[in-house]
Amino acid sequence: MSRPALHEMGVAETLAALADRSVSSLELTRALLDRIAAHAELGAFLHVDSEGALAAALSADQRRAQGDASPLLGLPIAHKDIFVTADQPTTAGSKILAGYRSPFDATVVARLKAAGAISLGKLNCDEFAMGSANENSAYGPVHNPWDTGRVPGGSSGGSAAAVAARLLPAATGTDTGGSIRQPASFTGITGIKPTYGVCSRYGMIAFASSLDQAGPLARSAQDCALLLSAMSGFDERDATSAERPAQDFHARMLDPRPDASPGRPLAGLRIGLPAQFFPDNLDADVARPVLAALAQLQRLGATLIDVQLPRTQLAIPVYYIIAPAEASSNLSRFDGVKFGHRAAHYTDLLDMYKKTRTEGFGAEVKRRIMTGAYVLSHGYYDAYYFQAQKIRRMIADDFQRCFAECDLIAGPVAPSVAWPLGQQTDPVREYLADIFTLPASLAGLPGMSLPAGFGGQGLPVGLQLIANYFQEAQLLHAGHALQQATDWHLQAPPERTASP
Repeated sequence: MSRPALHEMGVAETLAALADRSVSSLELTRALLDRIAAHAELGAFLHVDSEGALAAALSADQRRAQGDASPLLGLPIAHKDIFVTADQPTTAGSKILAGYRSPFDATVVARLKAAGAISLGKLNCDEFAMGSANENSAYGPVHNPWDTGRVPGGSSGGSAAAVAARLLPAATGTDTGGSIRQPASFTGITGIKPTYGVCSRYGMIAFASSLDQAGPLARSAQDCALLLSAMSGFDERDATSAERPAQDFHARMLDPRPDASPGRPLAGLRIGLPAQFFPDNLDADVARPVLAALAQLQRLGATLIDVQLPRTQLAIPVYYIIAPAEASSNLSRFDGVKFGHRAAHYTDLLDMYKKTRTEGFGAEVKRRIMTGAYVLSHGYYDAYYFQAQKIRRMIADDFQRCFAECDLIAGPVAPSVAWPLGQQTDPVREYLADIFTLPASLAGLPGMSLPAGFGGQGLPVGLQLIANYFQEAQLLHAGHALQQATDWHLQAPPERTASP
């Protein structure tokens, strides 16, 4: 049996090939760097560190020869450009951070490096992670490899497009209101947002501090589990980090359920279907694949039950009050004084602030800063921000009532397939695309997007699974069982350029 092309191997396959010495990290890294160069038109990368990656790959091969058994040794990945890196520039997709280099690595970056992963570069994203299409980057949009005239989703669109196009086996992303799950759905890959606090936010440039969470994007649930095991864990430098022992999510994912039997690995699993996730006007291109995936879960032994999340519609106004409010506070540090862009001409300090921020921030970031400043202002805090926080608590309580009846909650990731670039000129219409991902984010729950097939025009559709707090292993187990029985996650977009 011939070995698959190097770029076709996922994380688990790559690690197996590296372990049995059938491929070297240096050979693999060279092949992927060539492929990245050949697919530059996707706009997935903002920075490619060829020299650093090749040096790290050579070192990984030498370490392996000496008996080093680090779990991700020699695995090429890349990081969303929202994570600071000491040896590569960090922009957060914004002109205001053009040329910035951090003196340290984000905890997620450092942990993956310590596990042996090799960084090929930094991936494009919506500016400061604000967007659902990856059209808000100051450095140009990312293109969906399934149809380059369409968006890949956002804000982790560069990460999703790079994995989907087989430019690398996996990448890091962040999810504030769906920014791992939605691009994973739009590009036909797997992505997981763990429980808030499972992955450290230290060194992750903040958008909305009570919502932002790091997670992996990869080909499969198994691949995500391997990365999440290395990324996660308590970090004393992050006040929001969950004080929980490190977990081997991959090993826990493979643990059989107590009621499991051959052909029925999900026996005893109860999956709740909220009526609010399946409205009458749900796009048929989305409904058909999602219902087919749910039927497959039933064949694997799961039981589907009806549940209610009555405040789902309120998630959009609540999120777009809380997130901009936190963004307006977090982004106040970008003023031209300490780092990043500074206006060339100004008359005094206040004028420098105004011109620097006017020149440096894009339209969507300015819109959210202004919205956030308004809802936090005197006379409006109680009417907007305080009320939004109370409803946020109610949304979390709705989930807990559901989890009294079921183990997982399922539904679509997004109400449509990927839309054409430039189509969403009304920002509110784009905000509405987050309706199914926002509730779990507001509650701080883990959520996952799994390839569920294809809708109209051959575009990918994702199935969303949501679990209770710290039940990532249960999510990964269900996702792995589904992927063992289907091949949706193995489908790759058509080749549009020559590749090595």
